[in-house]
Amino acid sequence: QLQLVESGGGLVQPGGSLRLSCAASGRTFSYYSMAWFRQAPGKEREFVAAISWSHGNTNYLDSVKGRFTISRDNVKNMVYLQMNSLKPEDTAAYSCAARLMRDIDTRGESYDYWGQGTQVTVSP
Repeated sequence: QLQLVESGGGLVQPGGSLRLSCAASGRTFSYYSMAWFRQAPGKEREFVAAISWSHGNTNYLDSVKGRFTISRDNVKNMVYLQMNSLKPEDTAAYSCAARLMRDIDTRGESYDYWGQGTQVTVSP
């Protein structure tokens, strides 16, 4: 089992920044590709960003490109989501996810492990 715990969410004004963190434990973290998903009230879960096990590949939701950056530290067993220029439509519960594959995927069903999520609220 791989355990994932997110942190770093909160309330921020439009145009502000937050950095989400996801701490992994229980398995060899570097074998997993990682992703962030989000879900707003009344909406389906949405892919946000993913990073391959070797850092080489990343992928982003079109609406967050240029604003969000996903990164990972395989020594600290951490994955991060730096979110800049936040907009009210970014408001959601953000969850990190892991899959035991080298490549990345935008489909939630392809991920094996999930964290509990952290709430991000963007509001004046």
